[in-house]
Order: sequence, then C-alpha cells, then structure tokens
Amino acid sequence: MPVADNQGARCLELERSLPSKVAAISPFVDKLMRLMRKCGHAPEGENDVEIALREALANAIIHGNHENPGKHVHVRCRCEPSEISLAIKDEGSGFDVDRISDPTAPENTGSAHGRGIYLMKALMDEVRFEEGGVVVHMRKSTSKAGANDVKKNSLE
Repeated sequence: MPVADNQGARCLELERSLPSKVAAISPFVDKLMRLMRKCGHAPEGENDVEIALREALANAIIHGNHENPGKHVHVRCRCEPSEISLAIKDEGSGFDVDRISDPTAPENTGSAHGRGIYLMKALMDEVRFEEGGVVVHMRKSTSKAGANDVKKNSLE
C-alpha cells in the first residue's frame, strides 16, 4: 500500500505470504512489478529486480521450505524514490552461504542448480543473508537518486 515517507515522497510498502508452491511465484512477481510501475517505483534495472526476486522466491520455496504445503514464504517490499528493498524469509532450517559452490567453476558449469544466489548478487546492489540463511535481504538503487541518497537497511 502506498504511503508517504517523512519527506512527503510516495513510498510503497507491502508484506505478503506465499504458499510453498513454485506456481505461486509468477503471479506474485507479476503483480508486484505492475504495482511498482503504477506507483512510479520501477527502478532503471527493473528486470534485474524481477529476476533476483524470482530466484530468491524459488530458493525459499524449493530449498528452504522443500515445497512443503504447510509452510509459507514471507515477503517484505519497500519502494522509495531512491531504492527498492526486499526481504524474503522461508520457514526452513537455513544454510551456510559460504558453503555454496561457485557456479562459474568448471566442475559446476553443467549443473542444473546453483546459480540463483550468483544471479541475485550480480543483479542487485546488495544481497545479504541473515538468520542462518533463512532470510535474504536485497536492495537496488533507482536511477532517480544519487548514491549519497541511498539508505541502507531500510527493511530492518
């Protein structure tokens, strides 16, 4: 729902829970991206945000919740004139991000999995994992503000 921040600029904030079904990803992401555009918050790298969000949701549903129908994925989104911030939380047991294989290593190039985190880090300005890998925070600056205007940790 759009709200005004303390400087009077329009801000979009929402929290949603998705079922642990891969089929829930596209309808949710499509609606969120339309809402961002409608409210004027689509960043210059809009496709980057969309791809990173799809990867984060797929990881949460498939690897975090193991597509367990009794579990959900929780999404928080905050769109400001200067940046888009996303937090995706699953109900799984987490993982050690330092133990993820490098998908660009020769022995991994033929693997069918293992590129989601790599893509998220390549496409977003900031990606960090918390709570033992259960939560991923991502941030992308918009082209509407200079680097000095970017606020870090806006979802916390």
